[in-house]
Amino acid sequence: MLHLSRAEPGRPTILHLAQPVEGGVARVVADLVRAQLAAGLSVEVACPPGGELADRAAGAGARVHHWPAVRQPGPALAREVWTASRLVRRSGCALVHAHSAKAGLAARLAVRGRVPTVFQPHAWSFDAVEGRAAQLALGWERYGSRWAARTLCVSETERRAGEAAGIAARWAVIHNGVDLDHFGPAGEQRTARSALPQLADVPAGAPVVVCVGRLCRQKGQDVLLRAWSAVLAAVPDARLVLVGDGPARPQLLRLAPPGVLFTGAASDVRPWLGAADLVVLPSRWEGMALAPLEAMAAGRPVVLTDVSGARESLPPGHDAHCLVPPEDPRALAAALTALLADAALRTRIGRQAQDHTRAFRDVRRTAAAVHDLYQDLLDAPHPKTRKHTRR
Repeated sequence: MLHLSRAEPGRPTILHLAQPVEGGVARVVADLVRAQLAAGLSVEVACPPGGELADRAAGAGARVHHWPAVRQPGPALAREVWTASRLVRRSGCALVHAHSAKAGLAARLAVRGRVPTVFQPHAWSFDAVEGRAAQLALGWERYGSRWAARTLCVSETERRAGEAAGIAARWAVIHNGVDLDHFGPAGEQRTARSALPQLADVPAGAPVVVCVGRLCRQKGQDVLLRAWSAVLAAVPDARLVLVGDGPARPQLLRLAPPGVLFTGAASDVRPWLGAADLVVLPSRWEGMALAPLEAMAAGRPVVLTDVSGARESLPPGHDAHCLVPPEDPRALAAALTALLADAALRTRIGRQAQDHTRAFRDVRRTAAAVHDLYQDLLDAPHPKTRKHTRR
């Protein structure tokens, strides 16, 4: 345990159970924790140590518990469920909010409907695996939905994908948002580049494409690297920057042509967004990725793959320039090349993207909607989960 919460006595306690503890999930949870504490709720967070989430949550004033859980299901699951059950009892929480597949698995097994439980997948687990593993993951999601008072999706396409897969849940959809005080207009690009020593050898006027994300199969950087040779054939002075770290780094280093910059993990991506002409995220699956929202809030145009949440992130009409099929290096290269060749189009798209994001994707709007969802569940008579029905 770290810091005590600043909530007023008698307010309901919300327990967030989370694994993973870095990247977009950590930022979503930390933003919710900060907003909920400001609203006077008592907030506790249970997560593994070593990632950014524990520090962010503690810094916001939440009480943080060490929950030793790994990303994948395995022999440790029974102990993870037992530990989660103890944390729920000790916290005396009125509601459990479980984030991502592993925490959703452990929380629902631990609680089994005795406390209102919100499960937020942040992208479906069965999309991340293949074959027998995908069948098992889908089977669990169909079964486990009985123990969630709400299954909270971050985009309509994520919800529709779950429904189409046969998950009979009590659905809620609340779009992701970003901290617009933190991710403001990026400012002058030349100044941003001069502040980054890694870009010291980039000639003035050379276009820079930035990809922000964990280096893993989900984020599709391998597809981007396969597309990059075609981009260089059309725009020889273009530079590609991969911001992030992860298990795919060795493979990506082997795939990368000379000149691709790997920065490693960055605690603050704003300098890289400021230095970018264009931000790309070639994901294989998502719920609704934060990195494109952050880039658009900074006024940078984005190119995305047409996975869950992507169309809902973009302003109307931007899909013609900014959206490509997943797993398609040729289409990705064509979209990147077209935007790099047209500075005026990039400027216009970036300005429209910034206006749209600031109008519709403010994290305060997201947090308020989550607060309303909690209130509905806490005001409702128990039980707040449904009996399982087969479809």
